[in-house]
Amino acid sequence: MLTLLALYLLAINALTFAVFAGDKRRAASGDRRVPEKTLLGLAALGGTPGAFAARRLFRHKTRKEPFRTWLWLITLAQVVLIVGAILWLGDPETAVAVRARLAALRIS
Repeated sequence: MLTLLALYLLAINALTFAVFAGDKRRAASGDRRVPEKTLLGLAALGGTPGAFAARRLFRHKTRKEPFRTWLWLITLAQVVLIVGAILWLGDPETAVAVRARLAALRIS
């Protein structure tokens, strides 16, 4: 199961990175662009690391609002989901460790 998840995340991040790179090329040449909805959708499907890597490498959509805010909101939602999954679906030892870290940060 974890292998499939890892392969999925690798694929979606590679795809997201490639689509961001292609959109940057299209922007530079004046061609038809990839809709922001598509770029954000790929990030929401798990391609957030690929999106941030492409934004940084290609300096693409780094100051564009509200795109930047939406990407950060997607990131926040994914972090909350991951932490929630660890706390409620993970093994008890991991959940205790995460709760202790959150308590140390005064987030819990």
